[in-house]
Amino acid sequence: MAGGGAAAPPPKQEELVPHPVKDQLAGVSYCITSPPPWPEAILLGFQHFLVMLGTTVLIPSYLVPQMGGGKEEKALMIQTLQFVAGLNTLAQTLFGTRLPAVIGGSYTFVPTTLSIVLAGRYSGILDPEEKFRRTMRGIQGAMIVASTLQVLEPPFYGSFGSSHRIWALTKCVEIGLPQLIILVIFSQYLPHVMKGGRNVFDRFAVLFSVVIVWIYAHLLTVGGAYRNVPQTTQVSCRTDRAGIISAAPWIRVPYPFQWGAPTFNAGESFAMMATSFVALVESTGAFIAVSRYASATPLPHSVLSRGVGWQGVGILFSGIFGTGNGSSVSIENAGLLGLTRVGSRRVIQISAGFMIFFSILGKFGAVFASIPAPIIAALYCLLFAYVGAGGLGFLQFCNLNSFRTKFILAFSIFMGLSIPQYFNEYLSVKGYGPVHTNARWFNDMINVPFSSEPFVAGVLALVLDVTLPPKDNTTRKDRGMHWWDKFRSYKTDTRSEEFYSLPLNLNKFFPSV
Repeated sequence: MAGGGAAAPPPKQEELVPHPVKDQLAGVSYCITSPPPWPEAILLGFQHFLVMLGTTVLIPSYLVPQMGGGKEEKALMIQTLQFVAGLNTLAQTLFGTRLPAVIGGSYTFVPTTLSIVLAGRYSGILDPEEKFRRTMRGIQGAMIVASTLQVLEPPFYGSFGSSHRIWALTKCVEIGLPQLIILVIFSQYLPHVMKGGRNVFDRFAVLFSVVIVWIYAHLLTVGGAYRNVPQTTQVSCRTDRAGIISAAPWIRVPYPFQWGAPTFNAGESFAMMATSFVALVESTGAFIAVSRYASATPLPHSVLSRGVGWQGVGILFSGIFGTGNGSSVSIENAGLLGLTRVGSRRVIQISAGFMIFFSILGKFGAVFASIPAPIIAALYCLLFAYVGAGGLGFLQFCNLNSFRTKFILAFSIFMGLSIPQYFNEYLSVKGYGPVHTNARWFNDMINVPFSSEPFVAGVLALVLDVTLPPKDNTTRKDRGMHWWDKFRSYKTDTRSEEFYSLPLNLNKFFPSV
């Protein structure tokens, strides 16, 4: 024998068997129905609140200046978006899917909202405050109409985003990159290096890393590191340029129609309905990922429809309160479930309490909302990866040695990345999408869906999977349908009652099928 070593023993038969298929994810510390102790649950809830702040701040920061608003309008819009997110999250966890899903602002709605902002009927308004209010009322009207698509979705009774987030990191690499590195070290390495640190560093890696890098960014600011840099760099990197704290009121409760009575435009409403459908598709994937990281069984169809209906109610709330943006499942918070390995429903409900509390106490909420955008963008780099991995995990039910499966998977992923990339690059170069007519609302109905990676990939994979031959039992097994059959109905798996039943015995009045 070379080296004089003994030959390795032959592998045992059980070692040659592939990893078993699991319809519930193993290794989750607290599943959907098992809450952590109260102190830990409160800290985890606050961590979810910090993560959702990124989208809550970035969207108004992008839209408000183009609507004619200033720092005060920006602060009020952030407060309203937080408040409505808290209401929608509570409604979803209590009466919707009952999954630990945060329902917050969505980048999917930004292009259509921006199209309303740039409508010609607002260009002649000279007063900035009046222009902001009139524009907001037009957005509200479109949101209210668009909500009907999901509210009435039967059976309710029974990338602009990701690329925009990561782009924020590159605007201040000296802050964003350390945040990403420290987050990976705290969540993936320290739990294994430090004895007894597993339940501390991996669960609270976001809190530790944000505090460390926020202090570091503040030291750079007060030390004069950004004194002679361009204004855009100062806005991204400095910790004292957000302008939210000074503009936010001490105490204010957002209320319906606070900007005035909504106005309605048929074309803009149709465009917003198309955007709402795209958000529905994206949220469906997020719900499935959340169910995985909460160690719940796959959602029965009736439970998913229930959640879609309540998401429609969330968009209706967005229109009534005037958030300037629609609502969907927060992808970043879904990823945080995987990072912390805590999928408890109670944690997300506590997080919703923080959203409502800090939206009313404006000054205190503004302190956390002023975290530099590159810090939040760095978090998303890891959290989005978890959501993608959660979706890939469902391929375990399919036969990956089937050429039919390989074609559908490869072609849908490639086209799902390529087509939106083309639409988004066209927009960045030309200033408008590939579909460019005099009817702006029609342009949005086509450009927005084809700019969404999950929508393009998901719809293409669905069409191919349904239409490609052959249609025999072997193909059905390759598709994994034999695993999904028991989850098609609420009553065919006994665990559905544990995870998805409504509180207060409401299943008697709203039975799931």
